Amino acid sequence: MSVNLSIKNAPDHVVERLRLRAERNHRSLQGELMAIIEAAAMAEGKLSPVEFVKEVQKLGLTSPSEATAMIREDRDSR
Repeated sequence: MSVNLSIKNAPDHVVERLRLRAERNHRSLQGELMAIIEAAAMAEGKLSPVEFVKEVQKLGLTSPSEATAMIREDRDSR
């Protein structure tokens, strides 16, 4: 079953950029919006290797034992 979605009060400059993007990709505005939504929905939870490394670096982990300690601390706090 499909559902109709609607975005209200989209700023003109955003709509224009979307129209240009759709044109570059040889799609209608509707087709471009569907492609953006599908890509966002499919990518959720998936990180590229580079993104994964950046996330690990944000946590400040430098060794597997540090990661193990962090996981154990999280589990023990539940």
